[in-house]
Amino acid sequence: MTAVIAHRGASKAERENTVEAFRRAVEMRTDGIELDVRRTRDGVLVVHHNPDLADGRVIAHLDHADVPTHVPTLDAALDACRPAWVNVEIKNDPTEPDFDATDSIADDTIALLARRSEGDDRWLISSFRLETVDRCRAIRPNIRTAWLTVKVDESDVTKVLDGLVATGHAALHPWVGALTRELVDACHAHGLAVNTWTCDDPDRMDELVAWGVDGICTNRPDLARERA
Repeated sequence: MTAVIAHRGASKAERENTVEAFRRAVEMRTDGIELDVRRTRDGVLVVHHNPDLADGRVIAHLDHADVPTHVPTLDAALDACRPAWVNVEIKNDPTEPDFDATDSIADDTIALLARRSEGDDRWLISSFRLETVDRCRAIRPNIRTAWLTVKVDESDVTKVLDGLVATGHAALHPWVGALTRELVDACHAHGLAVNTWTCDDPDRMDELVAWGVDGICTNRPDLARERA
């Protein structure tokens, strides 16, 4: 069965990455919820996609007290996502102003998840930066991890998937526009799940379900729920 994963919550119905979007996704009977994690100057983990706010201020340059109230802390977001499982995407891009080459944001994220009462099986951590999810694996190997990517070149598939398996990752998260059935089959042959982003087209959803994709990340969890 293909899991429905609400992309930044039910982000077609509510403002993305907000408590309201997460609660609405739960109402739509989503299986999982994807959200984006960043860190304020004083070390608070918050949920926001871009490194900067709409007014141009960079989150990493602000104390949490100066962040708008619609930007939830990670703890508040996880509370709003119950009982769905959560795909925690750690934002740590070398091209962005909050990049942390030490990957200490992975340490902080794992520490927060470990403090909570839920079990490790409620979490799936992903990042475009492979070193970040590698760090998560090293700290707390019981939490599932996934590499987030736009595409995997056909010539690199075996090497990439072998590497993910060797380092203990659970899944690949490729962009739906570059996803092929061959890649899905190759991942499954390696024992890796495939959760693809971001699909709002019903015909494409039907195709992905037929391919046996493990999860569809979507802005329309209500639409996906009808098909998965």
